[in-house]
Amino acid sequence: MSGFIEGVGRDQTVLFPDRLDDWIGEDHLVRVVDLFVAELDLLGLGFVRSQPAKTGRPGYHPAVLLKIFIYGYLNRIPSSRRLEREAGRNVEVMWLTGRLVPDHKTIADFRRDNGPAIRRTCAQFVELCRRIGVLNGGCIAIDGSKFKAVNNRDRNFTKKKIASRLAHLEADAERYIKEMARIDNQETGEVHSEKVVHLARRQKRIREEIERLKAIDTTLMDAPDGQISLTDPDARSMATSARFSGLVGYNVQSAVDTDTHLIIAHDVTNQGFDRTQLMPMAISAQKALGRKEVQVIADKGYFSGTQIFSCHEAGVSVTVPRPETSGNRRKGKFVKADFQYDPERDVFQCPAGRELIYRYTRQEGGLNVRRYWINECQNCELQHQCTSGKERRISRWEHEHLVDEMRSRLGRDPDPMTLRRCTVEHPFGTIKAWMGSTHFLMRRLRNVRTEMALNVLAYNIKRMVNMIGIRKLMTAMAE
Repeated sequence: MSGFIEGVGRDQTVLFPDRLDDWIGEDHLVRVVDLFVAELDLLGLGFVRSQPAKTGRPGYHPAVLLKIFIYGYLNRIPSSRRLEREAGRNVEVMWLTGRLVPDHKTIADFRRDNGPAIRRTCAQFVELCRRIGVLNGGCIAIDGSKFKAVNNRDRNFTKKKIASRLAHLEADAERYIKEMARIDNQETGEVHSEKVVHLARRQKRIREEIERLKAIDTTLMDAPDGQISLTDPDARSMATSARFSGLVGYNVQSAVDTDTHLIIAHDVTNQGFDRTQLMPMAISAQKALGRKEVQVIADKGYFSGTQIFSCHEAGVSVTVPRPETSGNRRKGKFVKADFQYDPERDVFQCPAGRELIYRYTRQEGGLNVRRYWINECQNCELQHQCTSGKERRISRWEHEHLVDEMRSRLGRDPDPMTLRRCTVEHPFGTIKAWMGSTHFLMRRLRNVRTEMALNVLAYNIKRMVNMIGIRKLMTAMAE
């Protein structure tokens, strides 16, 4: 006796082989995947059949390949090659697919060719959560996060990047020329020849790189946003919150329920800012919840008068802090918030107690803005704290009452911005941890959207399992 637990011999035979089903418990997560896909109307969602091989062999059923991908993203295995290996050695995948082992190209082609259907599948799970009563839609938090693309920063070009790079290369080329001239004047012999040849070779490579960058610079003239990415043409250089940092990638938007932390709606864009994303995300969340009125909270990066008014017209109550665009507060001067507006009389009262009256209305950025001022500023004892001009002018958007209402909501307890941060940033962190440092594996915006939908679907499934358990979730699916 060895004194240790011993395994079964590799050459041991059994009379009755184990069934695959014996290896999968009744409350195993793969049973959720199997039942969810079985309940889907794959044809209605838009899934297409795999093309039969030239030999006449039929293709794989879309359900088999969809199960493989959902399982893969649930277990942090997004690669088609790794999924092929798992299908041949992983008992859980064997149980899901009936021991089918599609090759990696078939798996990858399915994800590429069924992007819209996969995104609708993600939305279908949100609909399931709403139908079984988990989502009440009391409040939705919206935020965006930058995700890395396949494209490296060195393979992304802008006018500024190219100008900086060309300046360095021209300086290097000039330095090599001077060094070759110095060697010619001061050295002789075989060593002299080798040094000159080596420097000439390096100087030639620099000149080739300069010509390449100049060609890219010429191509940039036709780029609508002044950027070119060579590996993933749709990826864009984006600033991040860290100072002097950035990445080449995509801006992922999500709308998260504050009660359940489920991702209600999401999207992927290659715009590096959030200002135009408030209304699209709010409307998507509204449709997903099936509600006419929805409360939405977002950070100051989403502040836009046109977006706020569009949300109001659609029945969405938005709470977004107004960014501080003036530097007067840091200088110890009065800012617009120090001027009190009287809606009944349509006047502003300044800190000195005088009234700024309405003068005229003009359009600024597509918004109708009313202008107010007074002609007594030159005789005011507080002018040095207020303005350096003849009079202090105040602007008010015609729908500024919406901003005033948002400001009053921001002052309530609990703090909406704290609730937003605790709600929407956690799913982003979780998904990025699953994806690893590489983040997206696919190229082009349409494919990245598909990849993100699979990540969101995996997150929502795990979240539901944590909330109500596997058995209750499967019972709800079957009803």
